[in-house]
Amino acid sequence: MTILSRRLLVRAVSIAVLTLLLTWIGGGQAWLGRIDPALAIPIIALPMLLLALWHRGVRTALRRRTFIVALVCLATAQALLGAVLAGSMVWSQVGLTLMVGAVAALVADHVVQWRPRRTFLPWLAALVLVIGGFGGGHALLAALYRPATASSRAPAMTMLTGLPLRWSGSGDIAVIIADGGEDDPALAQLEAMGPVSLVDSLVDSVPPPSGTLLIAHPRALAPQELVAIDAFVRRGGKAVVLADALSGWPATHPLGDPRNPPVTSLLTPLLDHWGVALGAAPTDDNAASVVDVDGARLRLSSAGAFERLPPTCRSFADRHVAQCRIGAGEAWLVGDADLLFAPLWSPLVPGADHLRQADTIEWLSAQLWPGAGVAVLQPLWIRARAN
Repeated sequence: MTILSRRLLVRAVSIAVLTLLLTWIGGGQAWLGRIDPALAIPIIALPMLLLALWHRGVRTALRRRTFIVALVCLATAQALLGAVLAGSMVWSQVGLTLMVGAVAALVADHVVQWRPRRTFLPWLAALVLVIGGFGGGHALLAALYRPATASSRAPAMTMLTGLPLRWSGSGDIAVIIADGGEDDPALAQLEAMGPVSLVDSLVDSVPPPSGTLLIAHPRALAPQELVAIDAFVRRGGKAVVLADALSGWPATHPLGDPRNPPVTSLLTPLLDHWGVALGAAPTDDNAASVVDVDGARLRLSSAGAFERLPPTCRSFADRHVAQCRIGAGEAWLVGDADLLFAPLWSPLVPGADHLRQADTIEWLSAQLWPGAGVAVLQPLWIRARAN
């Protein structure tokens, strides 16, 4: 290997390392807890441009060879990091990053080698490449990470909750009428994923056999409603039940006001009937936990664990989540209603699904509507352990 070849190899490896660092810090991997190779796409134009500037006087064949080496080093490092930190190499994301990186490298090389009469034009083109690559990369990822919505023919999901999800902005009816009620982001996102029927009682609003049921920390239910829930699931229905031992949902009314969400779960009679016991919520100051359920990342707060589960249940995340067969149906049980609290799962930038902090809405959608919640690209979360 000649001195020039060694020098170009060092440059290629240096640019690959720089790209990894930029992706870790500026691409969002560190602060999202993810190791997605695709998060390099919005920033990859900058290191490719730096590499093009670095070997501006080198022959064309050697320049292109150096770009290829840099991209191969980057792809290999990303795949290895994914395998070590998340247990998956996600070759689809690695391949997409390679393709975008190759295009960025080719354009960067043409920009640097360009010799127009006006000397400022290459600098202007380089600026457009970096800024356009950043904006276009984020737009591409937002589209690829956006989860699929339910079919227009999908049956409505029936939702019963004691949480302030509808008209959450104010408790004053006059203000709501004047300003227009603003729904909580969790309800707005669920309604965007599929049809939702938000009900106050299940006495006359039991879902159809093909429908699903979301019970999110409701107020005290009448015996008829508990019987209706049990019968719906046992006949083959599917339900997701959020039962919080100690809700941290912010109260918008004075302490003791019945309009506030229940402090603790009032679903004990139903859970007892299913052979399930929800334990007390942790009392330590560091009660927040990040858990993985079948590959989906959920963020919980003061979550209770299920101390007793029948043999037909499968537990996840230190028994904070359980999947139970009940009769001919299925129920997902989560010991935390704060799961729906928007700050725990919302993307850091509104509408940027690729910058989400958890898979809460996507996971719920996949349970509640057939075919919903799935995207072309899925986050590659760094493996977590429940607290």
